[in-house]
Amino acid sequence: MTKDISYILNLLGEETGPSPDAVTPPLYQTSNFAFRDVNALRNALQDEYAHTLYTRGNNPTIDLLRKKLAALDGAGDALVVSSGVAAIFLAVFSNLKAGDHVLCVSDPYSWTAHMFRELLPRFGVTTTFVDGSVESFEEAARPETRIIFLESPNTLTFGLQDLDATAGFAKTRGLLTIADNSYCTPLNQRPLDHGIDLAVQTATKYVGGHSDTLAGVISGSRSLIRKIFESDFLNTGATLSPFNAWLLLRSLRTLHLRVRRSGETALALAKKFESHKKVNKLLYPFLPSFPQAALAAKQMKGPGGLFTMVLAAGDAGAIERFCTSLRRFKLAVSWGGHESLVFPVVATLPEGEFDPGNEKHRMVRFYAGLEDPDVLAEDIEQGLGAL
Repeated sequence: MTKDISYILNLLGEETGPSPDAVTPPLYQTSNFAFRDVNALRNALQDEYAHTLYTRGNNPTIDLLRKKLAALDGAGDALVVSSGVAAIFLAVFSNLKAGDHVLCVSDPYSWTAHMFRELLPRFGVTTTFVDGSVESFEEAARPETRIIFLESPNTLTFGLQDLDATAGFAKTRGLLTIADNSYCTPLNQRPLDHGIDLAVQTATKYVGGHSDTLAGVISGSRSLIRKIFESDFLNTGATLSPFNAWLLLRSLRTLHLRVRRSGETALALAKKFESHKKVNKLLYPFLPSFPQAALAAKQMKGPGGLFTMVLAAGDAGAIERFCTSLRRFKLAVSWGGHESLVFPVVATLPEGEFDPGNEKHRMVRFYAGLEDPDVLAEDIEQGLGAL
């Protein structure tokens, strides 16, 4: 971990703040701010992006968090919003108008897919889903295309896109690129360094780290962030509460330790169970057997905490029994907290629609938390034994 990361997490923005001697940044749990004279109020009303007027827009606690998150992404600025899906929506919606077209990777996060398939068509925006290769973007691009939306890697099968090549193509066509970086966090991948215009992530996961707050982040140039702030952000009111911002500032102190521990444990578990007789396939970007392992090593600085098993199971009941037999993995969605989690795809299927011939139906996603790796390995072993 570089000295720059340590400085950002622990010191950036705090040396000259309103309480520079406070070990923990103060919480400004206030909605409104007063001004010394009418001219100062007038200036704030005319440029809320640059002034603290009302917490729906800016707040000292939120502003400190923005500075740190922007620095982690290598961005000119960042916008912190109420959830990860709010970050995705605002980054996309603020850069589109009726008649525009979007290119999106196939099988993105469920609410990203819902936005493109159900919500944006109501406003005259169409979307084409492609496999994520540069060739697929080149073939599907239209004159009315405005955005390429990436998710690299995704959080089930971990498909990646070549960020450098995609950004290069987009620039030749004047297209805006947005990358969901939730799997990696800026510690393991910085999309803006590869030429991507906007990076989004759910701060609910690793940044929060304790499964006790929701937040989302959009990072990019100051001009792009200002554009989102001044229109769609202020109008939707997708504001993060100061208290949640304070919780995220707390969690940033240990972010690098938690991300590293989670990734190291996941890698060890993936290696251990890749050849298990009850596992048909194990998907993890940092395994040599992963189809895009070379691209992962090129773009990502370290392993993440998620991996997916394709179980050798002939019915949904066996997969369900396996998941409920685990003692150290909580059965839940999400990831990035201190607790280890397991999520089976079968939980998304209506009863009776399980197809043992469909590999995806037999997928079970694991998140490696901060528990002892040997304890987690023993738990998976006993679960597979029961399977």
